[in-house]
Amino acid sequence: MGTVADVIVVGGGGSGLTTALLLAERGLRVRVWSRDASSATTSAVAGALWWPYRIEPEELVGRWSLETLRVYEELSASPGETGVRMVAGVHGGERLSALGAWARGLVGVAEVPQGLRVTLPLIDMPVHLRRLEERLASAGGVVERRTVGGFTEAASEAPVVVNCAGLGARELVPDPGVHPVRGQLVVENPGIDEWFTRADPASSATTYFFPQPGRLVLGGTAETGEEGTDPDPVTAGEIVARCARVRPEIAGARVIGHRVGLRPARDAGVRIEAEELAGGGLLVHNYGHGGAGVTVARGCARATARLVP
Repeated sequence: MGTVADVIVVGGGGSGLTTALLLAERGLRVRVWSRDASSATTSAVAGALWWPYRIEPEELVGRWSLETLRVYEELSASPGETGVRMVAGVHGGERLSALGAWARGLVGVAEVPQGLRVTLPLIDMPVHLRRLEERLASAGGVVERRTVGGFTEAASEAPVVVNCAGLGARELVPDPGVHPVRGQLVVENPGIDEWFTRADPASSATTYFFPQPGRLVLGGTAETGEEGTDPDPVTAGEIVARCARVRPEIAGARVIGHRVGLRPARDAGVRIEAEELAGGGLLVHNYGHGGAGVTVARGCARATARLVP
C-alpha cells in the first residue's frame, strides 16, 4: 500500500496531472496512478495547439477552453519552463461566423484569404508534462506507476477516486461510447516558425504542421476506431505530401521519427460527473476529451475539482 491519500487520480496524462495539481494545491493528499510514464502517454505525442477541435458538448467546451487559454497565456511568459509559447498561424478554411460563441474570447484574430489568422498557445508537451509533475510534487502530490484493474481497487486506498484514464475508461467504467481517434504525427525539422491547420470535413484527413523547439510536428489523420499504434509509411507519405502543398520546403525536410497517438473520444462528449461506488467511495469522472484534451485541460480540471469534497 502506498502513502495515505484523500484522492487517487487514475491517469497520468495532461488531464490527470492538471486535475491532481488543482486538488493538491487545495491541500488534499493526492496520489496519481498511471500505467505509463507521462512521456509515454497520448498527451506526450499531441500536436498541442490550443483550439476546440472534435470535442463536445459545445455549450460547455467554450467556457472550459477559454479558461484554459487564459492559463496558457500566463504560462507563455516562461516558455522554457512551461513548454507554452504563443505562436502565430492560420486555420485554413475557417471563418469566424462558423465558430461558436467562444470565438468572441479570442484576441487579434483576423480573417485572411486562407482562413483565420491568430496567435495561439502551442505547447511542447514533454516539457509541459514534466512541469506539471514538478508542480504536483511541490504541492505534495505523488505519481506512481501502477496499472489499475478497477476503480474499487483505488477506492480501497482513498475515499475519492478521479477517473482521468482517457481511452482506458472504456474498460474501467466501462463505457462502450469511448473510442480511439487515431492521429499519426510525423516529426520533422525544416525550420518553419508558424503553424497551419486545415481539416477536410468530408474525410478523416487533416493537414497541419506545428513548430516545436528543434522539430516540426506534422499531421495528420482522424481515423475513428483505429487502434493500431504502428506508423503506416503510406499514411506518413500522404501527410508529408499534404503539408508540402502548403509549405514546399517540408517535402525535403529530414525525418526525425514517427509517432502515433490514440485520442480518447466519446460519443456523448466529455464526461465530468460524480457517482457513488457500489462498495463505497466517490468516483469523479473527467474523460472523453478526444482531440482537444490540451485545449480544455484546466477548465475540465477545475470543473472536476468542484465535485471533490
